[in-house]
Order: sequence, then structure tokens, then C-alpha cells
Amino acid sequence: MYVESFAHPGRNVVMLEIQPGHVVADFGAGSGEYTLALSSAVGSEGQVYAIDVQPDLLIRIKNEARRRGLKNIDIIVGDVGRAHGTKLRSHSVDLVLMSNVLFQLEYKEAAWNEAHRTLLSKGRLAVIDWSEHGGRIGPSREHLYRRPEAVRDAERSHFHYTGEFPAGAHHYGLMFEAA
Repeated sequence: MYVESFAHPGRNVVMLEIQPGHVVADFGAGSGEYTLALSSAVGSEGQVYAIDVQPDLLIRIKNEARRRGLKNIDIIVGDVGRAHGTKLRSHSVDLVLMSNVLFQLEYKEAAWNEAHRTLLSKGRLAVIDWSEHGGRIGPSREHLYRRPEAVRDAERSHFHYTGEFPAGAHHYGLMFEAA
């Protein structure tokens, strides 16, 4: 069921135009909703890396993937906010997704740089984050990572802004290409 207050993973993944066979990294996989939707998008020939600092969340993703018979998801305990924190090889993924993670990071620049390092030449980065305080949900107003800041920081980390998409009632969705 779609809840207006949150981004809708299934709908948003469709807008990312992922192709079967793509390799995708979900930075800050959290509950795994995006990871599972990405798994369907890349198909059995593709690969999804679910990366998070919380092992318990990754175990839940692994169990749900097993329950659904999904064999194209690898979980990685890693810190997307540190250089080489994802443990992925350089230039190894087609798309990085960062959903509701940047506002939580102390060192956002490290996450941008890590995304750039892991992407193939002309690889794409999708950013979904909170556009406004959602009342009882989401970050406080002072912790919002606003859209203009995200675009500025992405460009500083050698990404080219390519557009945006509607990502939910309280979210923005941005697309970038590795320059």
C-alpha cells in the first residue's frame, strides 16, 4: 500500500530506467524495500548490493530475499560515508541509489566520492531524500539535506546533474551521471 508520506520504492525504481543485467548498489539499504524492488528491475542476470552499517537490517533483507527466491542480492556490512566503506570494486556498478541516507551522514562528501568511485564511466546516481519535515516522520528541519545542497555537493564530487523525478510527498528525486 502506498503511503503518501514516504517515497514509493516500486514506482521510483521504475523511473530509474534500470535494465535487466545491470549492477546496482543500494547505499544505506535500511529496510530493504528499494533493494527488493531493484532486484526485480535488474532480473536474474543482474546484481544488487545492499550496503548498510546495521547488520540486523541486512539479515532481514537477506531473509526476505531468500523467502522470495531472489538470488541476485548480496548484502555488505559497510559504511557509505567512508572512503572504500562499501567494499565494492572501483568502476563496478551501473547505478548507485542513495535513498534517505545523505541527511543522516556526518561526512556527506565521502558518500558522494564513494558513489563516484564505484560507478562505471557514465554510471548513474539516483538520490532520494527528504524535501521537507514530515511532522512525526523524517528528519527535523535542521537535519534536512535540501535539494540545492545535494546538487551543489554532487557537482563538487564530479557528477553531472541530469534531471529529477517525483519521489514522494515529502521527498525529492535527483539523477546524476558520473563525469
